[in-house]
Amino acid sequence: MDLPVNTDSENQNNPSTSSQVLPGEKSVSGAHAMVHMLQGHGVKHIFGLCGDTTLPFYDAMLEIDHGITHVLTRDERSAGYMADAYARVTGRVGVCEGPSGGGATYILPALIEANESAYAILAITTDVSVSSYGKYPLTQVDQDRLMQPLTKWNCVIPQAGLIPRMVREAFRAMTTGRPGSAHIGLPYDVQHDPVPNEELWADKRFGTFPALPSGPRQEDIEAAIEAILSAKRPLIVCGGGVVIAGAEAELARLAERLNIPVATSVSGQGCLASTHENCVGVVGSNGGTPQTWSMMENADLIVFMGCRAGSTTTARWTAPLPGTRIVHIDSDPMVMGAIYKTEVPVVSDLKLALAAMNACLDADCSLIGDFDARAQIAELKVEKFAGFFQRARTLDLPIRPERVIADVMEILPEDAILVSDPGTTCPYIGAYYEQQNSGRHIITPRAHGALGYSLSAALGAWFGRPDQKIVAFMGDGSFGFTVGELETVTRCRAPITFIVMSNSNFGWIKASQFEDHDKRYYNVDFNRTDHAAVASAYGVKSWRVERPQDFAPALREAVRHDGPTLIDVICQPLEESAAPVSRWMG
Repeated sequence: MDLPVNTDSENQNNPSTSSQVLPGEKSVSGAHAMVHMLQGHGVKHIFGLCGDTTLPFYDAMLEIDHGITHVLTRDERSAGYMADAYARVTGRVGVCEGPSGGGATYILPALIEANESAYAILAITTDVSVSSYGKYPLTQVDQDRLMQPLTKWNCVIPQAGLIPRMVREAFRAMTTGRPGSAHIGLPYDVQHDPVPNEELWADKRFGTFPALPSGPRQEDIEAAIEAILSAKRPLIVCGGGVVIAGAEAELARLAERLNIPVATSVSGQGCLASTHENCVGVVGSNGGTPQTWSMMENADLIVFMGCRAGSTTTARWTAPLPGTRIVHIDSDPMVMGAIYKTEVPVVSDLKLALAAMNACLDADCSLIGDFDARAQIAELKVEKFAGFFQRARTLDLPIRPERVIADVMEILPEDAILVSDPGTTCPYIGAYYEQQNSGRHIITPRAHGALGYSLSAALGAWFGRPDQKIVAFMGDGSFGFTVGELETVTRCRAPITFIVMSNSNFGWIKASQFEDHDKRYYNVDFNRTDHAAVASAYGVKSWRVERPQDFAPALREAVRHDGPTLIDVICQPLEESAAPVSRWMG
């Protein structure tokens, strides 16, 4: 397909736009070619930070009528996190960019998080000129070797003529099979060199993911159904792959017709609504509870769906127990049998696999299973939430995290999107937040758990879903990582609500020292900061809350406000709490 071109007559007569795709011209500059290729793949947003080596690219962004919104960030890490969250809520490729040297190194955390979490984001880092390689120029770093182990696809483009082909290859790699991240290095002189117009074409199918999904073999589907129906206590455990594939409706149909229990990893929240009668909730070492974990331990067959069965979901592989039968459905063949002996591996896109399973059950009325999950799950939830609400209603000081989660559940609209950092807030949201709808409404970076994610990622989520309420949760340790992005948020006038759980320490580590090292604390505490005052200085409407009864009124006002808001909650230290983390719960 042809890329759209700018034929505005005013620009055609303007010498400053002579390098655009204009009638009669045979080529454009490499920088212009890059912009046109992004446009051709349907890119609508780019998150990034300017630098010397990026000047030609920025000039091309200025000159071309491309319809892409560029969001200037204050840190390349934040640009990457914004692109990551944007990809999670839209299903479109998230794009971030930064300059050479420090910019290339700062953007790394988002690339590895997205790659390991199976989300398609593209990082474009400009570079020093190819002609200066080996001459010790300022900001030179071997971007090819730097990015290669962290991405699904990586290339530093050595000549301008390769730009269109390499961009097409990057988008194909990111969006097909198991999605992942990609990196393109764009040297300074390559941005100025010519690219033939006839090379500027793109296939928009690769602007979203999963693209070109592959279905299962029929014999594998039949074997999976036979295994499930032969079990006495089967359990489905879903990871993020179910939501990525858009398989929620097919999963609900299967779970309901067989009355089979469905548990999730932290990343799998949203494969069913938390309130669905067949939804057990989160299992594992982060966000799991003794009640949900009992389902893992008692199962005689587990069906992993879009889940790699890693350390968190299995509480460091303490369940499934030895002898438990395994069915595994995933788009990535490399996860099959990687950890557990697998009775039935099904390599397929999750939506296509679940549709095939439902079609197989439709075609043969003798395939009947009723595992009576709903009564067991209802009893489990009553027990789990009895303890939760008992703690949530207390007026103890400092404020208990359960009080915050309970008020948030009551006040937020049903379609709100929660973005959580991986620290203090993550296990509480995983265990107790009752998501009313299926789909991606809870985001947390669980692949590598980098602090500082949620403050900036929330802006990416807002650009992806501007009509939904976005709430970002973080500890005060995380707040300090990316606080500068509050300026970006206010500049964009994004009505995001930030909730900071302040306990004046790196809570996860201090709780681990409490539990694992007999309360021997070393270098985990820091001074208390008035985060509300800091946010107010950036132009964010803010509250500081020290009493439990004051949180709900502040949250209601924050949700109604038409601009960014922040609530600084003085909360119970994690080492003193009853956080749903298995190794701390005994």
